[in-house]
Amino acid sequence: MWEYTKKVKDFFLHPRNVGEIEQPDAVGEVGSLLCGDALKLTLRIDKETGKIADAKFQTFGCASAIASSSVLTELIKGKTVDEALKITNQDIAEYLGGLPKEKMHCSVMGREALEAAVANYRGEEKPAEKEEKIICKCFEVSEEKIRRVARENHLTTVEEITDYTKAGGGCGSCIPAIEAILKDIWSVKPVCEVTARPKKMTNLQRIALIQDIIEKEIRPQLQTDGGDIELIDVDGCRVTVSLRAMCVECPMGDVTLKGIEDKLRELVSEDIVVEAG
Repeated sequence: MWEYTKKVKDFFLHPRNVGEIEQPDAVGEVGSLLCGDALKLTLRIDKETGKIADAKFQTFGCASAIASSSVLTELIKGKTVDEALKITNQDIAEYLGGLPKEKMHCSVMGREALEAAVANYRGEEKPAEKEEKIICKCFEVSEEKIRRVARENHLTTVEEITDYTKAGGGCGSCIPAIEAILKDIWSVKPVCEVTARPKKMTNLQRIALIQDIIEKEIRPQLQTDGGDIELIDVDGCRVTVSLRAMCVECPMGDVTLKGIEDKLRELVSEDIVVEAG
């Protein structure tokens, strides 16, 4: 049995804003009955203020799905569309006092329904040529969704991806693809424009080049994902760095260090060795 908070039980047993708005200004539908969870969100938006005057939902799913959908409608009412879009799936879960980790995908579904409703309100349509690549066919989860949810929630394992998206929770054939996506997200990636490596360098030039690459190429990429790096020491071919912020507890830390080493070997010297300090 799942351990639900009092708020989850309350919003499940006494859901707010159940139903569908007649002639709504915005409609967002996500999920699928075939996949076990589906949500339809309808909004009434005040034309003068741009605020969400009313929000209703219809959900097919578990207690967490119903509670998350109900909380979403409560959180967005009275806010402008742009203000509502700032609400994250973590905000939904925190309002409920937390969700079982295996049910975090319910909060993600709420966030996606809101994004779909706003896109509908603004008349935005996804270009046909940009159809998403489906990674998990069991639950129809795209690569784009896996990448977005992983970055937004700093997910580093397949198990976490399953908890937040259901991907990998069916037949399991997509697990290698999910692992590859996570490795790609949390490792240092090559850049289009690289710094030319001087043919001959003094020790000072070598140190200066390493500092420049870390500051201009490696650090910005890590900071994009909530991480950071500090150069500790350069002793000949041995470079000591310290991973900071979100990188500290990241299980993919070794992969990140290897990516940094590969980048410095490419741009500075093939004998570079990067160590954690």
